[in-house]
Amino acid sequence: MKTETEIIRVFTYTFLAFMAMAFVLILFFYYSRKKIIKHEVDKKNLEIQHQKEMIEAMITTQENERERIARDLHDEISSKLNVVSLNSHLLKTPNLSSNEIAEITENIADLTSKVLESSRRIAHDLFPPVFEKFGLEAGIEELIEETKSTGKFQIYFQNTIDFSQLSNEIQLSIFRILQELFNNTLKYANASKVQISFHHLNEKKQFLYEDNGVGFERSNHTKGMGLINIESRIGVIQGKFSIETNINQGFKIEIIF
Repeated sequence: MKTETEIIRVFTYTFLAFMAMAFVLILFFYYSRKKIIKHEVDKKNLEIQHQKEMIEAMITTQENERERIARDLHDEISSKLNVVSLNSHLLKTPNLSSNEIAEITENIADLTSKVLESSRRIAHDLFPPVFEKFGLEAGIEELIEETKSTGKFQIYFQNTIDFSQLSNEIQLSIFRILQELFNNTLKYANASKVQISFHHLNEKKQFLYEDNGVGFERSNHTKGMGLINIESRIGVIQGKFSIETNINQGFKIEIIF
């Protein structure tokens, strides 16, 4: 009888121990799963926030470009055309001398020439003619020559990609990315050399940009509009990028698209 009681007691304790272990395991998996779900939710929220920032950056960039174009149209074209109009009305003034007519006509011709030059520059900024006629490689080469003319740094360019196989959207995005990179190097890098290359990388394409400037410490660096614009344009072409930089160690960005 005593043996049966001990067996029942052992069985009961064993059963309770298994129940306790099962309860602990259920709690462990529940809280682990809850933690995993929270981590995934936080990760997804960060991705959504990042996408939101990229969209806001693109909108800001577009608005800034519109404001600049509107300002250029007003300051460099509309104001000059108003003066042309006033001079044209002056020609209707009775009893003008031949010298006065010649002076007014010369003013009209000079202002008209300046308006034409301004309109060409604005159109060039919007969409470079060489890019439209001859494609991305010619556009890049012209951009390189324009940048080299500042005398700030040397530029070395290599390309093994047939850009004509890329869509117009991708070509224009790459061109704008390179413009932004040049602007950042000119403004902040104090570099003497820039290297640019385009190569095939398995089934994708690689765009490398590197300067030997002052660089920056990424952990303490808040993204400026330049880097945000670059990142948003990389997102447009569904590319991925990585940046290598540090104080006095230059700047390098690799874009895979």
